[in-house]
Order: sequence, then structure tokens, then C-alpha cells
Amino acid sequence: MTNETYLKFEGKIVIVGFGSVAQGLLPLLLRHIDMPKDRISIITGHEGGRAEAEALDVAYEVNPVTRENFRTVLGERLSRGDFLINLSVDVSSAALMEFCCEQGVLYMDSCIEPWPGGYTDPSLSPSQRSNYAHRETVLALRRRHPKGPTAIPTHGANPGLISHWVKQGLVDLARDILGRTEIPQSKSEWAQLAMELEVKSIHCSERDTQVATPRKRHGEFVNTWSVDGFIGEGSQPCELGWGSHEKHFPPDGHHHEIGDNAAIYLDRPGASVRVRTWTPIEGHFHGFLITHAEAISIADYLTVREGDKVVYRPTCHYAYHPCDDAVSSVHEFAGRNWVGQEQHRLLRDEVTDGIDELGALLMGHKKGAYWYGSQLSVQEARKLAPYNNATSLQVAAGVLGAVVWAMENPERGIVEPDELDFQRVLEVANPYLGPVVGVYSDWTPLLGRNHPFPEDLDADDPWQFKNIRVS
Repeated sequence: MTNETYLKFEGKIVIVGFGSVAQGLLPLLLRHIDMPKDRISIITGHEGGRAEAEALDVAYEVNPVTRENFRTVLGERLSRGDFLINLSVDVSSAALMEFCCEQGVLYMDSCIEPWPGGYTDPSLSPSQRSNYAHRETVLALRRRHPKGPTAIPTHGANPGLISHWVKQGLVDLARDILGRTEIPQSKSEWAQLAMELEVKSIHCSERDTQVATPRKRHGEFVNTWSVDGFIGEGSQPCELGWGSHEKHFPPDGHHHEIGDNAAIYLDRPGASVRVRTWTPIEGHFHGFLITHAEAISIADYLTVREGDKVVYRPTCHYAYHPCDDAVSSVHEFAGRNWVGQEQHRLLRDEVTDGIDELGALLMGHKKGAYWYGSQLSVQEARKLAPYNNATSLQVAAGVLGAVVWAMENPERGIVEPDELDFQRVLEVANPYLGPVVGVYSDWTPLLGRNHPFPEDLDADDPWQFKNIRVS
């Protein structure tokens, strides 16, 4: 932990939404940003977190932000040079971002949220409900506002820190495989490096082993971070960046009709699809292929083209094994035909043990697989910052890194996590991440396969998505 003050901020900060991540973030903002408490305020749609805000003497108001009132609510509180931190659910990130572009207000969020129904409305096509489509909305907004105050969408831990861990992983691989220590300075240089290293697939690989008392009850969705957020993204179509090395297009896969075609979707909820992955402590396991923004932005960022032809792109996706009670919650959720449970419980103070092991797994290069990321225990998280478990602190650390970078670079316009200075963001975030390690592995998704029954595998290339997906 560090108590370093990173900078003095002259504006106001408004936090929209005050769930687990925002509650964990607030002490970090007060610790590292030099500004009076009375210039920080919270607007939220529910009473949760009031005690935490009042304990820190920060203004707290229950006033749900809606499609109808957001310009009035925010316009009364924000002016040029201020900062909007959006950590809410069911509030359109694109709408708030456009407002900030127009008003000269800095902005960041941890995911691209739509207005209510945007993830699950059956009148919308699966493509329209995807993170790919939501990202395209933000990219269109960037084209309309090419300059202006810095706005950073999708920057928590994953998405967010994962993009910087990918870059650190590529730097480590370049050192160990190519004998190079130069840091790429542009999108094209990063993409060329990934291609030269022959990285075929990248997982955001996460295993959460946190446990709590009491255990999950029937009719209850339990999670170590936003329950509403997990239900929302678990209901969206399964999505992944689609690599140039892939030979077997999924039978349930589809291309989008808009954008640059960096990603595909499957016509089923992400929480119904499992994939094989690996982390250093857990070893190999099955994770849910939940849709996440980083699967699309990293794949796009590392694409190499010759003219209009894609000559290189890695397959990128999330591979998530949440805490065991959340896994049980997902199974029950699926059994209810993807109608969420009536009772929600966020695990924080009742967590008794466990870690969140979260990192970037880069596969297919000459050394096999390389994982770089955070191994944060709940005990360490509690020592580092109040109002956190291991999961929420990883996300809060990513938000803090983005906030500091935006304040230091206030006129960069709309920028994705992949476009930030990865070294500076990690410098700010790392003190809150526990052990941050890079580990090589000889694991492949073919390990131990064809037992106890024969499987349809591509033995010539372990890193085909066909081998990674759990049938």
C-alpha cells in the first residue's frame, strides 16, 4: 500500500452508482487525490453504501439517474473541468459520455452499460444486445467528438487492467523469446509484436476462490461483485475476438453486420458457455465465457492488416470461474430460463477466505503459455483498503489507475484502455493488487483429453477455439 498523493485536482468529482466497486474506490480517491471532501458527491439509485459514505463524510444522495432526467441531474452538479465516475448499472454509458463531451467534463466507467433492457430486450437482435454493438456506439461517439475532455470507457480490472497485463506479457515474451527490451509505442507496433511472437489466443483468465458464511441459499444470487452486473452480462450473447489462426467456425457463431468484424458472437447466453483455461495457483479449470469489452478491444488493438485483409489477430475472450456460491447461483439462474433470482447478496464482510486470481493468459508462442496478473487474497485486500473484498479491490485499483491517468492527461478525448500508458496505470494500481506475477506453463487445452471418452479435437493446433470450448 502507498499513501502517495498523485496530484491535486481542482474540479469536482461526481460518482454515479455506489455499489461494491464505488464503495471500495472512495477511500482510494480520498487517499491519493488532493482535493477537499466537499467537492466529491455520490448519486445512487438505492440506499446501499450510505453508511460507508457518511463514515467518510462524503455527500450522498439517492436520486436514480434515468433517460429522462440525466441531463438535469448531472447538469446541476457538473461543469467544465469536473470528473464524472460512472459505476452504475442500467444507466447508459454512451449517454453520460456524450453529455460529458459536450460539457467539457472528464469521464470514466468500468463497462458500457445501456439503459434498462439493453442487455436482454428480446425485440433487439443478439447482435444489438452485444458488447460489440455497445462498443460501436462509443466509437461512433468518438468520431463525432474527436477532441475534448478525456473519457475512458470500460476501465476496471477486466476490462481495464487486463489490457495493460497483456502489454506487460508481450514485453516479457519479447525479452525472453526475441531478446528485445524496447517498448512498442503505437497500436501498430504492439500488433506487430504480438504477430512476431505468434500469440494465437489470449484469455482474461480468472479464478475466484472466496468463500463466505452463510453459503448461498435457494432462490438467492450470491456474488463477490455486482449481482446485477453479473446477471446482465451473463445474459448477453457469448462474445469473443476471433483470431486469424482459427480453422473451425462455431456452428452457433455469427459475424456482426457492423464495424470491423474483430469479434463474433454465439447465439446463446455467455453464462451457458464454458471454456478451458489456466491460472498459476488453480491450474487448469473450466470458466464461463462471459462477454466482456476487453475480448473485442484487445483483439481489435492487436490486429495486423495488409490493405483490407486481416493477416493477424489473436482470439481473445474472458474465461471466468467465479466464487463457488456464484457458480451455484448461475446454475440456478440458468434453470430459471435466465430470469434472475429475487434475492441478491453481495459478499464482502462475510468472506472468510480465498483469493481472486486474475490475469492475462497469452498462448501459442514458442514458450507455450504465459500468465501475467494479480493473486490477491481477501486478507491482503482488507489490509490495503476498507470496504473491499479481493475482487472489488482489483476493480477499484483499475478505476483509480484510469482516474489518475485521465487527470494527468485531461484532453485526450475518448480513449479505450488499450490506448493508455500501461506502465503508468500499473504503477498506480499495483500497490492494491497483492502479488503481481508472470508465470510460464506447458499447459494446453489438449492436456488429458480423450479420457474417459473420445473427443473431436484438432490435434494439429492446440490453440484452436474448438479445443478450448467445453462441449
